Amino acid sequence: MADRSGTPRGIRCTMVGMELEATAADEVVKRLRRIEGQLGGIIRMLEDGRDCADVVTQLAAASKALDRAGYKLLSSGMRQCFSDAAAGKPEAMSPDKMEKLFLSLA
Repeated sequence: MADRSGTPRGIRCTMVGMELEATAADEVVKRLRRIEGQLGGIIRMLEDGRDCADVVTQLAAASKALDRAGYKLLSSGMRQCFSDAAAGKPEAMSPDKMEKLFLSLA
């Protein structure tokens, strides 16, 4: 079953050693759908010959929104990994791998 945004309920996003809560994955999907709409608007701006400064402003906003979606994903994953590590689960992602993922967004 899906909600109004089309996101399936109970969706789980997994990375090697990291499993996210369904609500976190849902939030990221909603953010990405908004970004998708922003990108459509930027394309229309370019096709309509809008001012370059306006287009760049919108590109910067979409870029920041995309970064925030990635940080939300990692933030939730880090909480889960730390919880797994504290519980002694062997599949918990190592701090080095988590750092590498985090820095890939920087």
